[in-house]
Amino acid sequence: MQEMRYRSPIRSSRERGRRLARCALQALLIALSFVQNASAAHPPLEKPRVSIAVGGQSAMIYLPLTVAERLGYFKEEGLEVEISDFNGGSKALQAVVGGSADVVAGVYEHTVRMQTSGQHLESFVVMASSMQLALAVASSEADRIKTPLDLKGKKIGVSAPGSTTHMMVNRILASAGLKPEDVSIVGVGLAGSAVSAISSGEIDAICTAEATASLMEEKGLIKVLVDARTRSGTEAVFGGPIPTSVLYAKASFVHDYPQTTQALANAIIKAGKWLHEATPEAVAQLVPPSYIAGDRAVYLSALAKVKDGYSTNGILNAEGARDMVAALAAFDPKISAAQINLDDTYTNQFAADFAKRAH
Repeated sequence: MQEMRYRSPIRSSRERGRRLARCALQALLIALSFVQNASAAHPPLEKPRVSIAVGGQSAMIYLPLTVAERLGYFKEEGLEVEISDFNGGSKALQAVVGGSADVVAGVYEHTVRMQTSGQHLESFVVMASSMQLALAVASSEADRIKTPLDLKGKKIGVSAPGSTTHMMVNRILASAGLKPEDVSIVGVGLAGSAVSAISSGEIDAICTAEATASLMEEKGLIKVLVDARTRSGTEAVFGGPIPTSVLYAKASFVHDYPQTTQALANAIIKAGKWLHEATPEAVAQLVPPSYIAGDRAVYLSALAKVKDGYSTNGILNAEGARDMVAALAAFDPKISAAQINLDDTYTNQFAADFAKRAH
């Protein structure tokens, strides 16, 4: 007969307690593992609240910023973003230099220009590689201004002195053998204020962005003289594809807040990918009604011109950076005389990290 073994109730209770303790410990270790993995995938942000300055957010060149904001891509990355809109990129630049903004949605050239003044600004994600700008003459002046050379002595409107629109005017003047001082530059802002300036006769010509250029063209207010709205048009003016709209910040910001910078880059790249896949109608439905300026057909037409210029990977092309410096040096003595260190003006680290995580 098999011997019956007696188990003490106390001993059995202790064994059950040990088993429960082991299970609880295993569960805790598993939970901690999940937390650690999640933290590795999405490290905590050093600065979850970020202020972004932009010079004319309604301009199509900054459309990835609006898409990231309205589709919640910043929030997906754990960011709370406050966007301040200025009349021109030079004003947005002043905001980040003065410390009232953390980041600028602006043009890459500012990181080059500011290096000559001892300011170290760094681009960390590209939004577009086409200028999306047109230099046009007022219809009333079209018979007298037929080439860039005819601009001598004329008043030319730009979004703000020192902004990208101003840079493109200088580039075109230089190609025609003119100097910046051969014309008068007038800051007229973007959108409605630009339309008012050209329609009132305040200026003879204007360099402006989409969709304002197409709107004025449709209304018969202007005749386009130099068209850099498409990627091919940009290459014709500047000799190749160049980085245009980017997110940039003080190098100290990028260095001190790498996870925050990565989150910003991630949101913008997501927005660029969405723009390439979305229909023009979907984009028109997403943006604020004021961007369309009451003419949906014109907005859709303008979007078709610029769509191929949006970046889907956020990478800044080194050759394009060199072409930008060459374009600036053609009319800016400070840049032509300076030893620009391009490696200090941009980083592709965050765009590359996004690509690694995506795969």
